[in-house]
Parts: sequence; structure tokens; C-alpha cells
Amino acid sequence: MKAFLGGYLPRVLPGLDFLCITHEGKQDLEKSIPRKIRAFRGALFVVVRDNDGANCRAVKKRLRRLCDEGGKPGTVIRIACQELEAWYLGVPEILAEVYAGPKLADLGRKARYRDPDRIASPSSELEKLVPEFRKIDGARRMGISMPLREAENRSPSFRVFVEGIRRVARAATR
Repeated sequence: MKAFLGGYLPRVLPGLDFLCITHEGKQDLEKSIPRKIRAFRGALFVVVRDNDGANCRAVKKRLRRLCDEGGKPGTVIRIACQELEAWYLGVPEILAEVYAGPKLADLGRKARYRDPDRIASPSSELEKLVPEFRKIDGARRMGISMPLREAENRSPSFRVFVEGIRRVARAATR
């Protein structure tokens, strides 16, 4: 996620100062949310994590409670359904360019890929479609290649994520 956001955020929100804090898994993230929020008192937060097959509403509710405990009830929480890689499958034309695979551009025509958030394991799917795909390298490539207009992405969770970060950016500039 950090590799993707490091390439994407400066392009979609130029001039916005941000810090991506990585965690060693979901438990580490959840344990650190209240503590990090208290440590960065004046900052605005966006919490992003993969759903990984969990109940999306339950995950968001748990993260919301942790943000409330930290003193930031207005924190924007976004869940990548099911994984960050679904966002890449949401723009098959870009995948085709990034991985020099013209056949990838046609994925959007197949019913299975029309809503990439419904794919159970997008990273496994990408590994089948693009044998050279590696998560961190793919995140870097896609972060600098993802279209700036979120409407171009077929992933609903990506579009909601971008709407959330744009809202935080507007609040930060007030």
C-alpha cells in the first residue's frame, strides 16, 4: 500500500504533505491506531487496509472505534476490497501498458473483471495473468500509472478511497 500511495498521492494531490505509516499486518495496525492518532495530534488521518475476505462493515466499525479511542472520530477509513490489487484490475488498459501485455486491456470486457472488488484474491489473479507480477514492484508501477480520474477505475472501493482522500485534502487546505 505504501509503495502504491507513494506514487499515486503526489500525482492526484500535488503539493499535499502526507506520511504513509506502514504496519506489520492488521493486528499491528489496529494496536497502533489510537497511539498514532494521539502522537500526531494536529494531523488529519486516512486509515486504509485490505479487506482480505473479512466482513467489510465489521472491519470498518472496529477501525472507527479505534480512531474514536485515539481522539479522531472524523478519521476517514477506507477498505480495499478484497486487496489493493483489485484496484489494478480496475484499470486493465493501464495494466496492459505497465506490463506490456496487450491482451490484459480486454479484461474489462469479461464479466469476471467488471467489478474487480468481487474477485476473492486479486493478487493471485494478477499472478496468473502476469507471471512477472510482484506485489511491491506492481504497487510502484501502478502508483505512478494509475489514472488521476478515479471514475476511470472499475473498482468501487478505489473510487470511494479517492473521494475520501480528496475530502481530507480539502479539509487540510482550509
